[in-house]
Amino acid sequence: MLQRFVFTIAWLLLLGGSATAQEIVPSSDLSGVAPFARSLAEVLDEVGKRFGARIVCKRLDADTVEVVWAPFRVRPYSLSETLDNVTRPLGLVWKDEGRRIVVQPYEYYRRTVADGEKLLAWLSAQYDGREAWERRRERVLADVRTALALEPFLQAVPARPASVCGAVRRHDGYTTQNFALETLPGLYVCGTIYAPVPARKGGTPKRPLIVAPSGHWPDGRYRPDHQLLMASLARMGAVAVDMDIFGWGESERQVGLDAHTASYAMQVQVLWSKMVTDWMLATRKDIDPARMAATGGSGGATHALMLAAVDGRFAALAPVVHLVSHFDGGCPCESGRPVTLAAGGSCMPEILAAAMAPRPVLTVSDGGDWTASYPTLEYPYLRRIWDFYGAADCLRNVHLADEKHDFGPNKRQAVYAFFAETLGLRLERADENAVDVLPIADLQTFGDVWPTNVLRSRAELEAMMRQSFGTASHSANDEKNTNLNE
Repeated sequence: MLQRFVFTIAWLLLLGGSATAQEIVPSSDLSGVAPFARSLAEVLDEVGKRFGARIVCKRLDADTVEVVWAPFRVRPYSLSETLDNVTRPLGLVWKDEGRRIVVQPYEYYRRTVADGEKLLAWLSAQYDGREAWERRRERVLADVRTALALEPFLQAVPARPASVCGAVRRHDGYTTQNFALETLPGLYVCGTIYAPVPARKGGTPKRPLIVAPSGHWPDGRYRPDHQLLMASLARMGAVAVDMDIFGWGESERQVGLDAHTASYAMQVQVLWSKMVTDWMLATRKDIDPARMAATGGSGGATHALMLAAVDGRFAALAPVVHLVSHFDGGCPCESGRPVTLAAGGSCMPEILAAAMAPRPVLTVSDGGDWTASYPTLEYPYLRRIWDFYGAADCLRNVHLADEKHDFGPNKRQAVYAFFAETLGLRLERADENAVDVLPIADLQTFGDVWPTNVLRSRAELEAMMRQSFGTASHSANDEKNTNLNE
Protein backbone atom coordinates (compact mmCIF):
# COMPACT_ATOMS: atom_id res chain seq x y z
CA MET A 1 0.00 0.00 0.00
CA LEU A 2 2.75 2.45 0.97
CA GLN A 3 4.68 1.71 -2.24
CA ARG A 4 1.71 2.51 -4.45
CA PHE A 5 0.95 5.60 -2.33
CA VAL A 6 4.45 6.96 -2.95
CA PHE A 7 4.35 6.13 -6.68
CA THR A 8 1.02 7.96 -6.98
CA ILE A 9 2.44 11.17 -5.50
CA ALA A 10 5.60 10.88 -7.62
CA TRP A 11 3.60 10.42 -10.80
CA LEU A 12 1.36 13.42 -10.04
CA LEU A 13 4.37 15.60 -9.37
CA LEU A 14 6.05 14.46 -12.59
CA LEU A 15 2.92 15.45 -14.48
CA GLY A 16 3.32 18.92 -13.09
CA GLY A 17 0.33 18.85 -10.77
CA SER A 18 0.12 19.26 -7.04
CA ALA A 19 -1.32 16.54 -4.84
CA THR A 20 -4.15 17.53 -2.54
CA ALA A 21 -5.68 15.42 0.21
CA GLN A 22 -8.56 14.58 -2.13
CA GLU A 23 -6.17 13.42 -4.88
CA ILE A 24 -4.32 10.93 -2.65
CA VAL A 25 -6.65 7.98 -3.24
CA PRO A 26 -6.44 4.38 -1.97
CA SER A 27 -4.44 2.00 -4.17
CA SER A 28 -7.56 -0.04 -4.89
CA ASP A 29 -8.83 2.97 -6.81
CA LEU A 30 -5.61 3.52 -8.77
CA SER A 31 -6.90 3.10 -12.29
CA GLY A 32 -3.63 4.56 -13.58
CA VAL A 33 -1.38 1.69 -12.48
CA ALA A 34 -2.25 -0.71 -15.30
CA PRO A 35 -1.11 1.55 -18.16
CA PHE A 36 2.41 1.51 -16.70
CA ALA A 37 2.64 -2.23 -17.55
CA ARG A 38 3.58 -2.42 -21.22
CA SER A 39 5.04 -5.07 -23.45
CA LEU A 40 8.79 -5.22 -23.89
CA ALA A 41 8.30 -5.09 -27.66
CA GLU A 42 6.51 -1.76 -27.40
CA VAL A 43 9.03 -0.31 -24.95
CA LEU A 44 12.04 -1.30 -27.08
CA ASP A 45 10.37 0.07 -30.19
CA GLU A 46 9.97 3.45 -28.51
CA VAL A 47 13.53 3.37 -27.14
CA GLY A 48 14.85 2.57 -30.60
CA LYS A 49 12.97 5.46 -32.15
CA ARG A 50 14.09 7.85 -29.43
CA PHE A 51 17.79 7.04 -29.90
CA GLY A 52 17.76 6.11 -33.57
CA ALA A 53 18.79 2.52 -32.87
CA ARG A 54 17.65 -0.80 -34.30
CA ILE A 55 16.81 -3.13 -31.40
CA VAL A 56 15.91 -6.79 -31.90
CA CYS A 57 15.13 -9.63 -29.49
CA LYS A 58 16.53 -13.15 -29.58
CA ARG A 59 15.23 -16.26 -27.80
CA LEU A 60 12.24 -14.54 -26.25
CA ASP A 61 8.75 -13.37 -27.22
CA ALA A 62 8.95 -9.65 -26.48
CA ASP A 63 5.18 -9.25 -26.85
CA THR A 64 4.56 -11.41 -23.78
CA VAL A 65 7.24 -9.87 -21.51
CA GLU A 66 5.85 -7.11 -19.30
CA VAL A 67 7.71 -3.93 -18.36
CA VAL A 68 6.28 -2.00 -15.40
CA TRP A 69 6.88 1.75 -14.94
CA ALA A 70 8.62 1.89 -18.33
CA PRO A 71 8.74 5.72 -18.61
CA PHE A 72 10.84 5.95 -15.47
CA ARG A 73 13.48 3.67 -16.95
CA VAL A 74 14.38 6.03 -19.78
CA ARG A 75 17.46 8.21 -19.46
CA PRO A 76 17.17 10.76 -22.29
CA TYR A 77 20.92 11.36 -22.30
CA SER A 78 22.02 7.69 -22.47
CA LEU A 79 20.90 4.76 -24.61
CA SER A 80 23.11 2.34 -22.66
CA GLU A 81 21.71 3.35 -19.27
CA THR A 82 18.18 3.16 -20.64
CA LEU A 83 18.75 -0.35 -21.95
CA ASP A 84 20.31 -1.38 -18.64
CA ASN A 85 17.27 -0.08 -16.78
CA VAL A 86 14.85 -1.88 -19.10
CA THR A 87 16.62 -5.24 -19.36
CA ARG A 88 18.35 -5.97 -16.07
CA PRO A 89 15.27 -6.11 -13.80
CA LEU A 90 13.79 -8.60 -16.29
CA GLY A 91 16.78 -10.92 -16.27
CA LEU A 92 17.76 -9.83 -19.79
CA VAL A 93 20.97 -8.50 -21.31
CA TRP A 94 21.72 -6.43 -24.38
CA LYS A 95 24.64 -6.32 -26.78
CA ASP A 96 25.62 -3.73 -29.37
CA GLU A 97 26.52 -5.57 -32.57
CA GLY A 98 27.20 -2.42 -34.57
CA ARG A 99 24.26 -2.35 -36.97
CA ARG A 100 21.80 -3.52 -34.34
CA ILE A 101 21.33 -4.00 -30.64
CA VAL A 102 20.34 -7.50 -29.51
CA VAL A 103 18.28 -8.08 -26.35
CA GLN A 104 18.14 -11.64 -25.08
CA PRO A 105 17.79 -13.69 -21.87
CA TYR A 106 20.66 -13.34 -19.45
CA GLU A 107 23.17 -16.15 -19.82
CA TYR A 108 24.75 -16.87 -16.46
CA TYR A 109 27.75 -18.36 -18.21
CA ARG A 110 28.40 -15.24 -20.30
CA ARG A 111 30.70 -13.26 -18.10
CA THR A 112 33.23 -10.65 -19.10
CA VAL A 113 36.99 -10.89 -19.30
CA ALA A 114 37.09 -8.46 -16.37
CA ASP A 115 34.95 -10.90 -14.37
CA GLY A 116 37.39 -13.66 -15.22
CA GLU A 117 40.33 -11.53 -14.16
CA LYS A 118 38.76 -10.86 -10.76
CA LEU A 119 37.92 -14.54 -10.29
CA LEU A 120 41.42 -15.74 -11.14
CA ALA A 121 42.92 -13.15 -8.80
CA TRP A 122 40.66 -14.40 -6.01
CA LEU A 123 41.51 -18.02 -6.76
CA SER A 124 45.24 -17.32 -6.89
CA ALA A 125 45.04 -15.79 -3.43
CA GLN A 126 43.72 -19.12 -2.10
CA TYR A 127 47.07 -20.86 -2.59
CA ASP A 128 50.52 -19.40 -2.12
CA GLY A 129 52.35 -22.61 -2.86
CA ARG A 130 52.11 -26.29 -3.64
CA GLU A 131 50.85 -27.43 -0.25
CA ALA A 132 47.93 -25.00 -0.22
CA TRP A 133 47.20 -25.79 -3.84
CA GLU A 134 47.10 -29.53 -3.14
CA ARG A 135 44.49 -28.97 -0.44
CA ARG A 136 42.47 -26.83 -2.79
CA ARG A 137 42.84 -29.37 -5.62
CA GLU A 138 41.40 -32.18 -3.51
CA ARG A 139 38.38 -30.10 -2.64
CA VAL A 140 37.83 -28.95 -6.23
CA LEU A 141 37.91 -32.47 -7.65
CA ALA A 142 35.69 -33.85 -4.88
CA ASP A 143 33.13 -31.09 -5.42
CA VAL A 144 33.22 -31.49 -9.21
CA ARG A 145 32.46 -35.18 -8.88
CA THR A 146 29.72 -34.45 -6.36
CA ALA A 147 28.21 -31.86 -8.70
CA LEU A 148 28.23 -34.33 -11.59
CA ALA A 149 26.20 -36.77 -9.44
CA LEU A 150 26.98 -39.78 -11.62
CA GLU A 151 26.14 -42.43 -9.00
CA PRO A 152 22.56 -43.16 -10.15
CA PHE A 153 23.77 -43.44 -13.74
CA LEU A 154 26.63 -45.77 -12.81
CA GLN A 155 24.29 -47.94 -10.75
CA ALA A 156 21.94 -48.24 -13.72
CA VAL A 157 24.64 -49.37 -16.18
CA PRO A 158 23.81 -52.89 -17.40
CA ALA A 159 25.83 -55.60 -15.70
CA ARG A 160 26.84 -56.86 -19.14
CA PRO A 161 26.56 -53.93 -21.54
CA ALA A 162 25.97 -54.97 -25.12
CA SER A 163 28.46 -53.81 -27.71
CA VAL A 164 28.15 -53.82 -31.49
CA CYS A 165 31.22 -53.59 -33.70
CA GLY A 166 31.19 -52.99 -37.44
CA ALA A 167 33.64 -54.26 -40.01
CA VAL A 168 37.24 -53.04 -39.90
CA ARG A 169 37.92 -50.89 -42.97
CA ARG A 170 41.48 -50.41 -44.15
CA HIS A 171 42.80 -47.06 -45.39
CA ASP A 172 46.24 -45.62 -46.09
CA GLY A 173 48.10 -46.34 -42.86
CA TYR A 174 45.06 -46.65 -40.60
CA THR A 175 41.77 -48.47 -40.12
CA THR A 176 38.28 -47.40 -39.09
CA GLN A 177 35.70 -49.44 -37.19
CA ASN A 178 32.31 -48.21 -36.04
CA PHE A 179 30.94 -49.31 -32.69
CA ALA A 180 27.97 -48.96 -30.38
CA LEU A 181 28.13 -49.50 -26.63
CA GLU A 182 25.13 -49.86 -24.34
CA THR A 183 25.56 -47.37 -21.51
CA LEU A 184 22.15 -47.43 -19.85
CA PRO A 185 19.53 -50.09 -20.55
CA GLY A 186 18.68 -49.62 -24.23
CA LEU A 187 20.72 -46.41 -24.60
CA TYR A 188 23.73 -46.74 -26.91
CA VAL A 189 26.66 -44.44 -27.57
CA CYS A 190 28.03 -44.73 -31.10
CA GLY A 191 31.44 -43.80 -32.41
CA THR A 192 34.38 -44.82 -34.56
CA ILE A 193 37.74 -46.33 -33.65
CA TYR A 194 40.67 -45.07 -35.75
CA ALA A 195 43.72 -47.30 -35.37
CA PRO A 196 47.09 -47.86 -37.08
CA VAL A 197 47.24 -50.67 -39.60
CA PRO A 198 48.21 -53.79 -37.62
CA ALA A 199 51.79 -54.93 -37.92
CA ARG A 200 52.24 -58.07 -40.01
CA LYS A 201 54.91 -59.50 -37.73
CA GLY A 202 56.25 -59.01 -34.26
CA GLY A 203 53.09 -59.24 -32.18
CA THR A 204 50.78 -56.46 -31.06
CA PRO A 205 52.58 -53.26 -30.00
CA LYS A 206 51.15 -51.17 -27.18
CA ARG A 207 49.85 -47.85 -28.45
CA PRO A 208 48.59 -44.62 -26.87
CA LEU A 209 44.83 -44.21 -26.54
CA ILE A 210 43.40 -40.79 -27.47
CA VAL A 211 39.75 -40.19 -26.56
CA ALA A 212 38.15 -37.38 -28.54
CA PRO A 213 34.60 -36.31 -27.63
CA SER A 214 33.13 -34.18 -30.41
CA GLY A 215 32.26 -30.50 -30.24
CA HIS A 216 29.08 -28.71 -31.28
CA TRP A 217 30.02 -27.89 -34.86
CA PRO A 218 27.58 -28.98 -37.61
CA ASP A 219 27.69 -32.72 -38.28
CA GLY A 220 29.52 -33.38 -35.01
CA ARG A 221 32.04 -36.21 -35.30
CA TYR A 222 31.19 -36.74 -38.98
CA ARG A 223 32.57 -33.40 -40.13
CA PRO A 224 35.68 -33.49 -42.37
CA ASP A 225 38.05 -31.64 -40.01
CA HIS A 226 37.28 -34.10 -37.21
CA GLN A 227 37.91 -37.07 -39.49
CA LEU A 228 41.23 -35.55 -40.56
CA LEU A 229 42.23 -35.19 -36.91
CA MET A 230 41.27 -38.72 -35.90
CA ALA A 231 42.73 -40.47 -38.93
CA SER A 232 45.98 -38.52 -38.68
CA LEU A 233 46.39 -39.45 -35.02
CA ALA A 234 45.94 -43.09 -36.03
CA ARG A 235 48.45 -42.76 -38.83
CA MET A 236 50.88 -41.34 -36.26
CA GLY A 237 50.56 -44.47 -34.15
CA ALA A 238 47.71 -43.90 -31.69
CA VAL A 239 44.39 -45.65 -31.24
CA ALA A 240 41.92 -42.77 -31.40
CA VAL A 241 38.25 -43.12 -30.51
CA ASP A 242 35.40 -40.64 -30.80
CA MET A 243 31.71 -40.71 -29.94
CA ASP A 244 28.52 -38.85 -30.71
CA ILE A 245 27.37 -36.00 -28.55
CA PHE A 246 24.29 -37.04 -26.58
CA GLY A 247 21.27 -36.25 -28.76
CA TRP A 248 23.38 -35.77 -31.91
CA GLY A 249 24.31 -38.20 -34.68
CA GLU A 250 22.97 -41.68 -34.11
CA SER A 251 21.97 -40.64 -30.60
CA GLU A 252 19.51 -38.18 -32.16
CA ARG A 253 17.91 -41.13 -33.94
CA GLN A 254 17.39 -42.72 -30.54
CA VAL A 255 16.26 -39.93 -28.25
CA GLY A 256 15.82 -36.82 -30.42
CA LEU A 257 17.77 -33.58 -30.61
CA ASP A 258 15.88 -31.93 -27.76
CA ALA A 259 17.35 -34.48 -25.32
CA HIS A 260 20.68 -32.71 -25.78
CA THR A 261 19.39 -29.81 -23.70
CA ALA A 262 17.85 -31.96 -20.97
CA SER A 263 18.97 -31.45 -17.39
CA TYR A 264 20.81 -34.79 -17.42
CA ALA A 265 22.66 -34.28 -20.73
CA MET A 266 25.98 -33.44 -19.07
CA GLN A 267 25.79 -36.51 -16.86
CA VAL A 268 25.08 -38.80 -19.80
CA GLN A 269 27.94 -37.26 -21.76
CA VAL A 270 30.44 -37.82 -18.95
CA LEU A 271 29.12 -41.35 -18.48
CA TRP A 272 29.64 -42.02 -22.20
CA SER A 273 33.23 -40.73 -22.24
CA LYS A 274 34.12 -42.79 -19.18
CA MET A 275 32.44 -45.97 -20.38
CA VAL A 276 33.99 -45.78 -23.85
CA THR A 277 37.43 -45.31 -22.25
CA ASP A 278 36.96 -48.29 -19.94
CA TRP A 279 35.55 -50.43 -22.77
CA MET A 280 38.51 -49.67 -25.01
CA LEU A 281 40.95 -50.66 -22.26
CA ALA A 282 39.03 -53.84 -21.49
CA THR A 283 38.55 -55.10 -25.04
CA ARG A 284 41.73 -54.11 -26.89
CA LYS A 285 45.17 -55.62 -26.37
CA ASP A 286 47.03 -52.85 -28.19
CA ILE A 287 46.54 -49.99 -25.71
CA ASP A 288 49.17 -48.71 -23.30
CA PRO A 289 47.25 -47.50 -20.20
CA ALA A 290 50.23 -45.33 -19.23
CA ARG A 291 49.82 -43.28 -22.43
CA MET A 292 46.19 -42.19 -22.39
CA ALA A 293 45.21 -38.73 -23.60
CA ALA A 294 42.12 -36.77 -24.53
CA THR A 295 41.41 -33.89 -26.87
CA GLY A 296 38.39 -31.98 -28.13
CA GLY A 297 37.39 -28.66 -29.54
CA SER A 298 34.84 -26.26 -28.07
CA GLY A 299 32.26 -28.41 -26.26
CA GLY A 300 34.50 -31.39 -26.90
CA ALA A 301 37.16 -29.67 -24.79
CA THR A 302 34.71 -29.50 -21.89
CA HIS A 303 33.90 -33.19 -22.26
CA ALA A 304 37.60 -34.10 -22.46
CA LEU A 305 38.22 -32.14 -19.26
CA MET A 306 35.29 -33.72 -17.42
CA LEU A 307 36.61 -37.14 -18.42
CA ALA A 308 40.02 -36.28 -16.99
CA ALA A 309 38.36 -34.95 -13.83
CA VAL A 310 36.57 -38.25 -13.13
CA ASP A 311 39.36 -40.52 -14.39
CA GLY A 312 42.83 -39.74 -13.11
CA ARG A 313 44.69 -41.97 -15.59
CA PHE A 314 45.12 -39.46 -18.41
CA ALA A 315 48.74 -38.60 -19.15
CA ALA A 316 48.07 -35.61 -21.43
CA LEU A 317 45.22 -33.32 -22.44
CA ALA A 318 44.75 -30.99 -25.41
CA PRO A 319 41.65 -28.78 -25.12
CA VAL A 320 41.12 -26.59 -28.18
CA VAL A 321 39.33 -23.18 -28.33
CA HIS A 322 37.70 -23.42 -24.92
CA LEU A 323 38.17 -23.51 -21.13
CA VAL A 324 38.53 -19.90 -20.03
CA SER A 325 37.68 -18.21 -16.74
CA HIS A 326 34.71 -16.22 -18.01
CA PHE A 327 32.80 -18.78 -20.10
CA ASP A 328 31.68 -22.27 -19.09
CA GLY A 329 30.21 -23.43 -22.39
CA GLY A 330 26.58 -22.56 -21.96
CA CYS A 331 25.03 -25.70 -23.44
CA PRO A 332 23.35 -27.91 -20.81
CA CYS A 333 25.66 -30.75 -21.85
CA GLU A 334 28.56 -28.58 -20.59
CA SER A 335 26.98 -26.35 -17.95
CA GLY A 336 24.02 -28.44 -16.83
CA ARG A 337 25.77 -29.40 -13.61
CA PRO A 338 27.28 -26.78 -11.25
CA VAL A 339 30.88 -27.95 -11.53
CA THR A 340 32.26 -24.41 -11.60
CA LEU A 341 30.74 -23.76 -8.18
CA ALA A 342 33.17 -26.31 -6.72
CA ALA A 343 35.12 -25.37 -3.58
CA GLY A 344 33.15 -22.19 -3.03
CA GLY A 345 33.59 -20.98 -6.61
CA SER A 346 35.84 -22.19 -9.39
CA CYS A 347 36.16 -22.09 -13.18
CA MET A 348 37.23 -24.33 -16.03
CA PRO A 349 40.94 -23.36 -15.87
CA GLU A 350 41.14 -24.22 -12.18
CA ILE A 351 39.34 -27.53 -12.80
CA LEU A 352 41.84 -28.16 -15.60
CA ALA A 353 44.71 -27.62 -13.17
CA ALA A 354 43.06 -29.80 -10.53
CA ALA A 355 42.61 -32.64 -13.00
CA MET A 356 45.97 -32.47 -14.78
CA ALA A 357 48.77 -30.51 -13.07
CA PRO A 358 51.68 -31.13 -13.44
CA ARG A 359 51.08 -33.45 -16.41
CA PRO A 360 51.38 -32.16 -20.00
CA VAL A 361 48.54 -29.94 -21.24
CA LEU A 362 48.27 -28.05 -24.51
CA THR A 363 45.66 -25.34 -24.94
CA VAL A 364 44.99 -23.89 -28.38
CA SER A 365 43.36 -20.45 -28.45
CA ASP A 366 42.53 -17.84 -31.06
CA GLY A 367 41.63 -14.19 -31.44
CA GLY A 368 38.16 -14.77 -32.85
CA ASP A 369 36.32 -16.19 -29.84
CA TRP A 370 36.31 -16.05 -26.03
CA THR A 371 39.77 -17.66 -25.88
CA ALA A 372 41.30 -14.39 -27.07
CA SER A 373 42.01 -13.69 -23.39
CA TYR A 374 43.87 -16.95 -22.82
CA PRO A 375 47.52 -15.94 -23.46
CA THR A 376 47.41 -12.96 -21.09
CA LEU A 377 44.87 -14.12 -18.49
CA GLU A 378 44.31 -17.85 -18.10
CA TYR A 379 47.74 -19.03 -19.26
CA PRO A 380 49.78 -17.06 -16.68
CA TYR A 381 47.38 -18.19 -13.96
CA LEU A 382 47.84 -21.84 -14.92
CA ARG A 383 51.62 -21.56 -15.37
CA ARG A 384 51.89 -20.45 -11.74
CA ILE A 385 50.22 -23.70 -10.63
CA TRP A 386 52.40 -25.86 -12.88
CA ASP A 387 55.38 -23.95 -11.51
CA PHE A 388 54.48 -25.18 -8.01
CA TYR A 389 55.78 -28.52 -9.31
CA GLY A 390 58.69 -27.10 -11.27
CA ALA A 391 56.85 -28.21 -14.40
CA ALA A 392 55.86 -24.96 -16.11
CA ASP A 393 57.31 -26.30 -19.37
CA CYS A 394 54.67 -29.05 -19.37
CA LEU A 395 51.95 -26.44 -19.91
CA ARG A 396 51.80 -25.20 -23.50
CA ASN A 397 49.72 -22.66 -25.39
CA VAL A 398 49.46 -22.10 -29.12
CA HIS A 399 47.62 -18.86 -29.77
CA LEU A 400 46.39 -18.08 -33.29
CA ALA A 401 45.45 -14.43 -33.07
CA ASP A 402 44.10 -14.16 -36.61
CA GLU A 403 41.94 -17.28 -36.49
CA LYS A 404 38.40 -17.98 -35.32
CA HIS A 405 36.41 -20.60 -33.41
CA ASP A 406 37.12 -23.83 -35.27
CA PHE A 407 39.38 -26.87 -35.31
CA GLY A 408 41.24 -25.76 -38.42
CA PRO A 409 44.53 -26.96 -39.92
CA ASN A 410 46.85 -24.91 -37.69
CA LYS A 411 45.03 -26.06 -34.58
CA ARG A 412 45.24 -29.67 -35.67
CA GLN A 413 48.95 -29.32 -36.43
CA ALA A 414 49.52 -28.00 -32.92
CA VAL A 415 47.73 -31.04 -31.47
CA TYR A 416 49.74 -33.42 -33.66
CA ALA A 417 53.04 -31.91 -32.52
CA PHE A 418 52.01 -32.00 -28.86
CA PHE A 419 50.93 -35.63 -28.90
CA ALA A 420 53.98 -36.64 -30.94
CA GLU A 421 56.16 -35.24 -28.17
CA THR A 422 54.19 -36.39 -25.14
CA LEU A 423 52.96 -39.79 -26.36
CA GLY A 424 55.84 -40.83 -28.60
CA LEU A 425 53.93 -40.63 -31.89
CA ARG A 426 55.47 -40.16 -35.34
CA LEU A 427 54.81 -36.57 -36.40
CA GLU A 428 55.99 -37.21 -39.97
CA ARG A 429 53.02 -39.53 -40.40
CA ALA A 430 50.51 -36.69 -39.88
CA ASP A 431 49.73 -36.40 -43.58
CA GLU A 432 46.12 -35.25 -43.97
CA ASN A 433 46.34 -35.74 -47.75
CA ALA A 434 46.44 -39.49 -47.10
CA VAL A 435 43.16 -39.46 -45.17
CA ASP A 436 39.87 -40.66 -46.64
CA VAL A 437 37.04 -38.30 -45.65
CA LEU A 438 34.09 -40.66 -45.43
CA PRO A 439 30.38 -39.96 -45.97
CA ILE A 440 28.23 -39.92 -42.85
CA ALA A 441 26.67 -43.30 -43.63
CA ASP A 442 30.10 -44.94 -43.52
CA LEU A 443 30.65 -43.71 -39.95
CA GLN A 444 27.34 -44.92 -38.56
CA THR A 445 27.00 -48.18 -36.69
CA PHE A 446 23.28 -48.69 -37.13
CA GLY A 447 21.52 -48.52 -40.48
CA ASP A 448 18.02 -49.90 -40.41
CA VAL A 449 19.01 -52.70 -38.03
CA TRP A 450 18.76 -51.81 -34.35
CA PRO A 451 19.14 -53.98 -31.22
CA THR A 452 15.80 -55.26 -29.98
CA ASN A 453 16.12 -53.42 -26.66
CA VAL A 454 17.05 -50.03 -28.10
CA LEU A 455 15.27 -46.93 -26.80
CA ARG A 456 13.67 -44.87 -29.54
CA SER A 457 12.49 -41.67 -27.86
CA ARG A 458 13.32 -39.26 -25.07
CA ALA A 459 10.12 -40.34 -23.31
CA GLU A 460 11.30 -43.95 -23.30
CA LEU A 461 14.71 -42.87 -21.99
CA GLU A 462 13.23 -40.88 -19.13
CA ALA A 463 10.81 -43.67 -18.24
CA MET A 464 13.76 -46.07 -18.11
CA MET A 465 15.73 -43.64 -15.96
CA ARG A 466 12.87 -43.24 -13.49
CA GLN A 467 12.57 -47.01 -13.18
CA SER A 468 16.30 -47.78 -13.08
CA PHE A 469 17.26 -44.94 -10.77
CA GLY A 470 14.39 -45.79 -8.46
CA THR A 471 15.50 -49.39 -8.02
CA ALA A 472 19.27 -48.89 -8.60
CA SER A 473 19.10 -52.15 -10.49
CA HIS A 474 21.74 -53.67 -12.71
CA SER A 475 19.96 -55.17 -15.68
CA ALA A 476 21.72 -58.24 -17.01
CA ASN A 477 22.11 -58.29 -20.78
CA ASP A 478 23.41 -61.56 -22.17
CA GLU A 479 24.07 -60.22 -25.66
CA LYS A 480 27.63 -60.86 -26.75
CA ASN A 481 29.70 -58.61 -28.98
CA THR A 482 28.22 -58.82 -32.44
CA ASN A 483 29.44 -57.82 -35.86
CA LEU A 484 26.78 -56.28 -38.10
CA ASN A 485 28.75 -57.06 -41.20
CA GLU A 486 29.37 -60.76 -40.64
